Amino acid sequence: MLQGFRGALLYFHDDPFRTSREEDACTFIPDGLLLVAEGKVVAAGPFEELKHAAGAAPVQDHRGCLLMPGFVDTHIHYPQTEMIASYGEQLLTWLETYTFPEEARFSDPIHARRVADHCLDELLRNGTTTAMVFGTVHPESVDAFFEASEARQLRMIAGKVLMDRNAPAGLLDTPERAYSESTALIERWHNRGRARYAVTPRFAPTSSDAQLQAVRRLLDEHAGVYLHTHLAENRDEVAWAESLFAHLPPPSGKTQCGYLDVYNHFGLVGPRSVFAHAIQLEEADFRLLSTRGASIASCPTSNLFLGSGLFPFAQATGASHPVKLGLGTDVGAGTSFGMLQTLNEAYKVAQMGHQRLSPLQAFYLATLGGARALALEDCIGSFQVGMEADFVVLDPLATPILATRMNSARTLAERLFLFQMLGDDRAIQATYVLGKPAVAAPWHQPKSEHLLWLDLER
Repeated sequence: MLQGFRGALLYFHDDPFRTSREEDACTFIPDGLLLVAEGKVVAAGPFEELKHAAGAAPVQDHRGCLLMPGFVDTHIHYPQTEMIASYGEQLLTWLETYTFPEEARFSDPIHARRVADHCLDELLRNGTTTAMVFGTVHPESVDAFFEASEARQLRMIAGKVLMDRNAPAGLLDTPERAYSESTALIERWHNRGRARYAVTPRFAPTSSDAQLQAVRRLLDEHAGVYLHTHLAENRDEVAWAESLFAHLPPPSGKTQCGYLDVYNHFGLVGPRSVFAHAIQLEEADFRLLSTRGASIASCPTSNLFLGSGLFPFAQATGASHPVKLGLGTDVGAGTSFGMLQTLNEAYKVAQMGHQRLSPLQAFYLATLGGARALALEDCIGSFQVGMEADFVVLDPLATPILATRMNSARTLAERLFLFQMLGDDRAIQATYVLGKPAVAAPWHQPKSEHLLWLDLER
């Protein structure tokens, strides 16, 4: 059935990092009409031009609001939902202190499904309709996540974590189990509805040579699956990875095998490879990523929270060897499920590095840029005809201070920047999935008597 959605429309059809005028990379329609049928975009244009095409179709009136394609989160750990905002520590200690104990609980499918539901509801409340997601080492965690996303008809990419060393015994698999369990999950979930599968070694230090060889075998044997892992997040992590793989032959022109060189040695750097963080890289690493068509998921809130460093936006998007780039919340080290808050921190990271990240560039990364980073630009990320109708409705008057500032803003870029800096989940008036309102489970505020302040440990 045909249906319409009226409001201001904004979507990208090109990369503003690559165009001489950023405005040429997007389409903005102050009074637009988005027509959707069977979950896909039929047309998007000025209301006056399309109202006759709508005919008697119902039209949802979102005038005063901004409609954009749904946000794309290119890196998140759903099992870490309930440990978000755990105090202190840098990456490696944080993993041992918080992450590994939390992930040990995900052999229980009931627990895994409850957390998956919670995570997806939070993403939808924040306007995110697609994400690339870490599970845990337990196959049950992946089944639970895909079951929850399938129930919501979401386009999601996920995978079982692979670790066969340098982690607690209960979270280790073997190269053989990594291969067999991943194969079963791929056969069960990859290309089932809107689900896609990512082979997911946690990071090089937790995988042996044999396991990374098994990862390559999985990629070779299953067309269209992804590689999703971490890269060069923290200086201590980089040094550790390089020491663990010092036995590998160095690439030509180098005296030792660098972190990215490890993945490259095993044939894991390709057009469906997504590397989270990638802060501590050299120029040659960006060149390799660019040449191979691999992607980076930049995670500003977690990089600040763990003190990992500042992502070099200018280097990653530079003209000499640009890399496909998306943004990730990286919950639970990331401190928000919201892409608006992630854009807020990304701007500050760029500022700290004396780099520029404009509002149009930022919202490109959150939509079409993220879709391109995940090789999904043929189905999500814009309002081009035939795209899946996942979109978000942003309310410029959602909070008193946002409304005050919006009334004084005079350009599209100014208003986008206000969403970026002052917006949060309150600015998300609605989220639509395949043209239908996404319904998240209601949040029940705990009663004050449940907060037993007198029982706190000191």
